[in-house]
Amino acid sequence: MNKIISFIKNEIVFSIALLLAVISSFIVPPSKEYISYIDFRTLALLLGLMLIVQGLKSCGLFDSLVAAMVKRVHSKRSLALVLVSLCFFTSMLITNDVALITFVPFTIMVLALCDDSKFSIYLIVLETVAANLGSMFTPIGNPQNLYLYSISGMGMGEFLKLMLPYTALSYIVLLIAIYFIDKDPFGSSSSELPDSKLDKLPLFIYTLLFGLCILTVLHKVDYKIMLVIVLAIIFIVNKQLLPKADYILLLTFVAFFVFIGNMKNIPAVSDFLGSIVNNREVYVSVVASQVVSNVPAAMLLSGFTDNYAGLIVGTNLGGLGTIIASMASLISYKFYCKISGSDQRMYMVKFTLVNLLFLAILLVFYIV
Repeated sequence: MNKIISFIKNEIVFSIALLLAVISSFIVPPSKEYISYIDFRTLALLLGLMLIVQGLKSCGLFDSLVAAMVKRVHSKRSLALVLVSLCFFTSMLITNDVALITFVPFTIMVLALCDDSKFSIYLIVLETVAANLGSMFTPIGNPQNLYLYSISGMGMGEFLKLMLPYTALSYIVLLIAIYFIDKDPFGSSSSELPDSKLDKLPLFIYTLLFGLCILTVLHKVDYKIMLVIVLAIIFIVNKQLLPKADYILLLTFVAFFVFIGNMKNIPAVSDFLGSIVNNREVYVSVVASQVVSNVPAAMLLSGFTDNYAGLIVGTNLGGLGTIIASMASLISYKFYCKISGSDQRMYMVKFTLVNLLFLAILLVFYIV
């Protein structure tokens, strides 16, 4: 029983999605139509990308990158510029979750060299905001983008053009936020940083597989062919990577697909939700994301409007705000809580203030 309770606490979004799917199945009994609810293309792309990014991580690419850059910094401000920029730009390709899983632990290790808790909190918060905002630029930057892009029928250029103004403004505001960090001396010698060896052959293979995924996103390669190739090659090169994908996330998507499909088959519910969302996609997405996080919000609201551009903007901006607005934000928070002497209350205060400020700026930009 304790294991079940612990699992529910750790996977609360999946647990809620599964509960909603089960409840809705009593209203709309299971049938062959359930299969049509599921977007297998999105699931295949998510799985492929997760495995490939794990592969890139395993061959030392990200450790080598961050170690090489951090060794060259000489002040707290320059350290913040490097780490925040890494989170911002890499999240466009490896997702916000993976960017934070990769760089926040490294940040914590580097920050152990200085005794400044205020700087530590501020930097980790800025990295979290950077990962959530950088990831909004591309269809593969986060799960909700991949899903909405897949069902929207948009071209890559159209998607990038839609999100470029918000992404550019976000980085400018991040640079301003970094400017307020002191230029106190900070340096890391080679002996203080972990050794990082780059395994070139696997790196080459995973890079080719990543290119295959991009071609699939662009509808140049069938997703079934892509997934078979990715699974086969990873099994040959490093089969230990196969269990490392986030299969709970995939099951969460399946549960939401079932729930949303059932809700669309209940006319009263479908009409009611459609009337709420229609012409208010951005605002409803932002508000919904604060409560259920932006991935479930994107999936739920996409069933009741065809204004996918509004949902893309709204769910990406909606990743700012509360700690659960983007589930990726919880990754940073959990890492921070493991630091000896961590001030969790101060972290939440600074996290909320910084996020609300960024959200307000981007919403004003949308309105005007």
